[in-house]
Amino acid sequence: MSDVIKNVFVSHHHKDDASVDGLANILSSKGYQIRNSSIRVKPENQQRLDQKRISDRTIERLLRMKMRWASQVIVVIGKETHTRSWVDWEIKVAHQLGKPIIGVFENGLKDQVKIPKNLEKYATSRVGWRADSIIDALSGNSQFQEPDGSPSPKKLNGVNTVC
Repeated sequence: MSDVIKNVFVSHHHKDDASVDGLANILSSKGYQIRNSSIRVKPENQQRLDQKRISDRTIERLLRMKMRWASQVIVVIGKETHTRSWVDWEIKVAHQLGKPIIGVFENGLKDQVKIPKNLEKYATSRVGWRADSIIDALSGNSQFQEPDGSPSPKKLNGVNTVC
């Protein structure tokens, strides 16, 4: 297989930065390269964010620019992702921009994990931490899985359907 390159925006809780690197690594092992336009906050900038020295409006503008560049949005789903307002905002904006949105459960998750509200609404796929499943989703094959990779029902307009 020759290398495939995808421009993506990876939405994630910053505590899950290592999972973003892991995602790139498992995909590259299958000849699939991702160019990630998401923001990774350097420690020296975290204090500026914590002190609100950068306005939300500025952050929103930067995130929109980075999402427009990407062809797809991947959301890394960890144990705390559903509590992150910025992740939920990024998912909503990705939907408004017409981007496919792929949720990927973090490596090692076995139990049910709470899904961010907007990911429940707008995901085009939600898959376990397996390169083949992620590549299928990036290739446009919609699928919904549990964290362990088993099939999951997709909720559409208040109705559960199995995909």
